[in-house]
Amino acid sequence: MKNSNDFITTTILDSISRLLATNITTTSRIDKEATAFTVAETPFEIYSDYVLGFAFLITTFVAAKRMAWSQKQGGAETTVVTAFYSLILMTSFLRTIWFLIPSSMVEPSYTPSAVVAFSTTYPRWVASFVAEVLLSIGSLCLFSIFILILVYWADILKKYFYPGHRRSKPMFLFVVLVILLTSLEIINMILFFLSTYSVEGMILFNSILLATVSIICVIQISIFSHRFRTVLKTLGAINQVSTESQVKRIVWITVTGNLFFFIRAFLETTFGCLLISYWYHHGSVDMAFSHGFYDTYILIKHWSEVAILCLMLYILQSRFTSSATSSDGATPSQSNREGYQPVGNASDGGGVRVTGTLVV
Repeated sequence: MKNSNDFITTTILDSISRLLATNITTTSRIDKEATAFTVAETPFEIYSDYVLGFAFLITTFVAAKRMAWSQKQGGAETTVVTAFYSLILMTSFLRTIWFLIPSSMVEPSYTPSAVVAFSTTYPRWVASFVAEVLLSIGSLCLFSIFILILVYWADILKKYFYPGHRRSKPMFLFVVLVILLTSLEIINMILFFLSTYSVEGMILFNSILLATVSIICVIQISIFSHRFRTVLKTLGAINQVSTESQVKRIVWITVTGNLFFFIRAFLETTFGCLLISYWYHHGSVDMAFSHGFYDTYILIKHWSEVAILCLMLYILQSRFTSSATSSDGATPSQSNREGYQPVGNASDGGGVRVTGTLVV
């Protein structure tokens, strides 16, 4: 009887030992998988980052070359055109740095992670902060391109719809708007350093800000574009001059700009809502996005940026190429660089003339 009890006891203890060993092994495997999920940068992510980095690098070289060419030209438009090329250059350069520096050097995870200021568990929190700042400044430069277009469109439309009203300088308004957006980004950084939230909070802040600005840009581009085309067609009919090339450029900017900002607004809104939802339920977004979902977000977001930057370079180049070849070989400054024929000035009481710096 004693031997039987000893056998039963031994069997039970062996079973418990096997069960505990199995649980420990399973827990260890789950921990490793979770670590791999949050830390690992997949080969596809490394490859796609380098491809995007080189795409932005090429755009950087082209913008730098065009900017150097623009500075050599005469005329009143040189400042504005140089500003366009400068914004394209800065956007491309900052994106190049962000993509060509391996993510593993600055982030604990390729997907968003909870890195706080002055962290003792992750000493490289400064690198994570700098990476997010580079991303934010690059987005600010990119959006500034269209803000610059909109302020000049608004100024010219105000001139013709309200000729007697006093107008502020468009470049001054542009600087004010950029300072406003920059101030919001500085507030975002301050809240990070005050430990109000982590890098996740900075990402969420930027998503909300960019989604809002994108929606505003879609509305304003649509309104100004419609009015601008109406003005151009009216001037063309009255003065019997062709404005077809200007209308086409405006249509290109309108369609591509609205498409870009609509995609951006949709992406940032979806991204922000998912962040808020996961953060509300779990207090962190470490595991909110799979690699596949986050990779899709990054690819759509940044390849659309490459496309819009290349398109802006093409529009600027084609505009001045056509201006330079007009008027029987006259120089760009001699051939009415606004792309219109001189047919009098509205303020002179004569025929209507499209004057001022037109950025299409």
